[in-house]
Amino acid sequence: MSAEDFNRFDSMKLFMHQIYEFRKGVRNLVLCTMCPTCAAILRERLDTLKIDHLTQPVSDKKVNLYFGDKLCLEAVKTFVHKPLSQLTPAEDFMLGAMLGYDIRQQCKRFCQRSRAI
Repeated sequence: MSAEDFNRFDSMKLFMHQIYEFRKGVRNLVLCTMCPTCAAILRERLDTLKIDHLTQPVSDKKVNLYFGDKLCLEAVKTFVHKPLSQLTPAEDFMLGAMLGYDIRQQCKRFCQRSRAI
């Protein structure tokens, strides 16, 4: 197994754990950045498990794969049409909160980004 294959295998184990956490109710929304090949494999698994998902191209070699609660994905669809670096402070805050990031850190980030505008 090459180093690249090993990294992909290791990443896929992490993604499967995130599916487990979603199914157990630990997370409502998950965001994974990966190669298109891994995303195709994971999407197949999500379809088999009947878990809603959404793919956002990042570059030729990367995609963002969101999966989880249908309502969360509906909200993400309102701003996923642009790169994450171009999100407004409010969109960035909302995404971070939905992904389960620390709310205090999200508030700090929101204030810093809002002041920078």
